[in-house]
Amino acid sequence: MTSILVALLCLTSSTWAFVVKYQPEAVHLSFGDQIQDIVVTWSTKDDTKESLVEYGIGAFQFTAKGNSSLFVDEGKQKHHQYIHRVDLKNLIPGEKYMYHCGSNFGWSNIFYMTTPPASKTWTPQIVIFGDMGNENAQSLSRLQEETQRGLYDAAIHVGDFAYDMDSDEARVGDQFMKQIEGIAAYLPYMTVPGNHEEKYNFSNYRARFSMPGNSEGLWYSFNVGPVHFIAIDTEVYYFMNYGIKQLVKQFEWLDEDLRRANEPATRTERPWIVTFGHRPMYCSNANSDDCTNHESLVRVGLPFLNWFGLENLLYKHRVDLQLWAHEHSYERLFPMYNFKVMNGSYDKPYTNYKAPVHIVTGSAGCKEGREKFTPKRPHWSAYRSADYGYTRMKVFNKTHLYLEQVSDDKAGAVLDEVWLIKDTPVPQYPPN
Repeated sequence: MTSILVALLCLTSSTWAFVVKYQPEAVHLSFGDQIQDIVVTWSTKDDTKESLVEYGIGAFQFTAKGNSSLFVDEGKQKHHQYIHRVDLKNLIPGEKYMYHCGSNFGWSNIFYMTTPPASKTWTPQIVIFGDMGNENAQSLSRLQEETQRGLYDAAIHVGDFAYDMDSDEARVGDQFMKQIEGIAAYLPYMTVPGNHEEKYNFSNYRARFSMPGNSEGLWYSFNVGPVHFIAIDTEVYYFMNYGIKQLVKQFEWLDEDLRRANEPATRTERPWIVTFGHRPMYCSNANSDDCTNHESLVRVGLPFLNWFGLENLLYKHRVDLQLWAHEHSYERLFPMYNFKVMNGSYDKPYTNYKAPVHIVTGSAGCKEGREKFTPKRPHWSAYRSADYGYTRMKVFNKTHLYLEQVSDDKAGAVLDEVWLIKDTPVPQYPPN
């Protein structure tokens, strides 16, 4: 009897090990090159020889095939896995799809996603946050719950994941990708790299996420309703192992992308331009990193040369809103350019503002804790909070955009809110 039990246990153990090797993990979505295209990404421990997504409206009506690539962490033990990507093309607008992913070796749970509607009067709702790790991920549970209740159309994670994805031979990254599945498997999870992703030339970030464009998710743009979103890689200014070519390449791409977004017909149709990148141009935290350096590299460019700084470029192209993280806090600034408040008053809402609005939202929670502020709030800082939390954006139409900051410390209370309002879809700054 004992020998039979031992044999059954061995058989069960070997079968379980086989299943685990091929079981899909860390399922997440992103927008493809078109708004009606969705990319499904997941990982398996071993090669399944095929990458499949079965999907449909109310039933599995279609099967899409993709591909996988071997990802080997650069750590000493060479931890490896297979990253699978499948493009779902030309989905029907405004429909709720069910899907699962995997292969004949094993399938994921069934998830749901809702495609953006075709209507030009759509009011997209986006949740935005940065600096969320495995430990002390204060915002995670509320973000999961709100996502699955259907509050959001997309999520934007503004850099710094897991703390850090490469740690423990990339197993910390594996854990993080599993944790965010409750958000990222239900709506597009859009990302940019932060300083905590720099190990091994950002290899974990580049391998795990599938963003639009041809830059391995480092910089790109996409459209959601009346908004043109632009992802910016701020780390090209700080990690020179990238090489100066990366910095110049992004700057030239960004200039051209903004030029196209500002063509009269395009800007009238899609009037909001919103950028997001990890390190802020402005902040008032009490540290010696970016906030106490008025000539930050992202803002003014390369040291002593003032080449390739982003502030002049984004101001010239009339960007409405700039979203940042990196500081583990929340801060909303007045519309400003070169440390000058440009909206004519210090009141809300920001109506017919004359410069971009900056918001720093890096307080989703990580093991490094909170960031303190300087004792005196600068004249250009409208509101700041050290509470853990995240930012919600709702774009009502071509002239009204609403933002609010949610506090995890205060059970989901809204701490701060602001409207961006303009009389015409196209802002009139800077002067011709």
